[in-house]
Amino acid sequence: MQRRDLSAIVKAYDVRGLVPDQLHPEVARTLGAAFAAEIALPEGAESIVIGHDMRPSSPELSEAFAAGVQSQGVAATLIGLCSTDGLYFASGALGLPGAMFTASHNPAAYNGIKLCRAGARPVGSDSGLTRVREHAQVLLDTGALDSGSQHTGAPGSPTRRDLLGEYAAFLRGLVDLSAVRPLTVVVDAANGMGGHTVPAVLETAAGLPALPIEIVPLYFELDGTFPNHEANPLDPKNLVDLQAAVRDHGADIGLAFDGDADRCFVVDERGEPVSASAITALVAMREIAKEAARGIPADQVRIVHNVISSRAVTEFIVRAGAQPVRTRVGHSFIKGEMAKHDAVFGGEHSAHYYFREFWFADTGMLAAMHVLAALGEQEGPLSALVAEYAPYASSGEINSTVADAAGITERVAAWAGERGLRMDRLDGLTVWHPTDESEPMWWFNLRSSNTEPLLRLNVEAADPATMERVRDTLLGMIRGAAPAADRGE
Repeated sequence: MQRRDLSAIVKAYDVRGLVPDQLHPEVARTLGAAFAAEIALPEGAESIVIGHDMRPSSPELSEAFAAGVQSQGVAATLIGLCSTDGLYFASGALGLPGAMFTASHNPAAYNGIKLCRAGARPVGSDSGLTRVREHAQVLLDTGALDSGSQHTGAPGSPTRRDLLGEYAAFLRGLVDLSAVRPLTVVVDAANGMGGHTVPAVLETAAGLPALPIEIVPLYFELDGTFPNHEANPLDPKNLVDLQAAVRDHGADIGLAFDGDADRCFVVDERGEPVSASAITALVAMREIAKEAARGIPADQVRIVHNVISSRAVTEFIVRAGAQPVRTRVGHSFIKGEMAKHDAVFGGEHSAHYYFREFWFADTGMLAAMHVLAALGEQEGPLSALVAEYAPYASSGEINSTVADAAGITERVAAWAGERGLRMDRLDGLTVWHPTDESEPMWWFNLRSSNTEPLLRLNVEAADPATMERVRDTLLGMIRGAAPAADRGE
């Protein structure tokens, strides 16, 4: 029998693989047993909460994982269909480790598992996931679960709970939308879990009072084959239907969720995308104001952002008297810095938004509610509201396939050094042009992919012409030729 190598599917922060070739019930069962043994039992957890998305394989895989958990003498609490932030809510509210079966925005052929400790604390390769993989690999290789040598007495059938209503009520308690002006909101759920959570949180499906919000639903039917478009709103082609619907309905705003609904993308009343950095700045200002209302001095308030967030994010935080905390790209780094600094909020360019009052975990729904509240508390259109938060021109992330990422990065660093430009290596190479009158402001970040032979370039400048000039100069160095014809965006 061919050995199944779990290192192919257990990644740095989660589990992802093709179903059933790489991820199937046997693998899920061994991972459940290993998670119970390496994470739950050492922390004294008596149960693990398990949720799943709408992919066809998710129910069976989550049940198999629960069986593995129970083989170690740990109880399993199955909460069924939920968003990833719904699972984080369950982990935080119940004080239990958790497992969410989802492949997020990946195509239909995939599934995966996101794991967390009690209180929604992350589990990554450097915080337990490697031990889980190694333990599960031994169970697979030896067949120990099937032989019964690993069984310590299962505690009966899994407990089943529906926490959707409690999740919705909790979010409603964090952002009050009851008094906003009437809003028409188009939501594209992409046949993902937003179709399950939006009716509960923003409408009355969970028994909560009606809000002055009219939801125009797009693709709310749960279907893990994604018949309309992929559940990845980071790709512009997956926003086309939402943009058209916003214009057709004369809506105030459009929201797009990814497959597991932990990320939320925003388009304005014209159908134009709003950058995640602008949303980060907007929500940051609301969180700083909330702390001020509690009597917390601004200089004690911290907001986390990653290295490729807009310069405007830092400027707004500093202007409000609060403290920005800059960190590497990736949810484990954001969550780590959030906890370290007791930050109230964190935002990423990928539209992940993290909240202290949500156990430092990411929740697209709560971010969306903040935007709806900000929009509904004033009379102007969303485009005018967010314009001040997006004063600069951005290239977006541009990927280049290269043979020698490290060598090219050093070539760019030498170029910057010859010009006396300030730089750091927190995450890849970030370079800033001095803020003076000799040239408009610009900066860039160049990062290597962890898994592919790619360099990722982000450029921001005071105006489009400067951004394009800097972008093209850098792409010329990265790709060794004039880049204008193929920027690979």
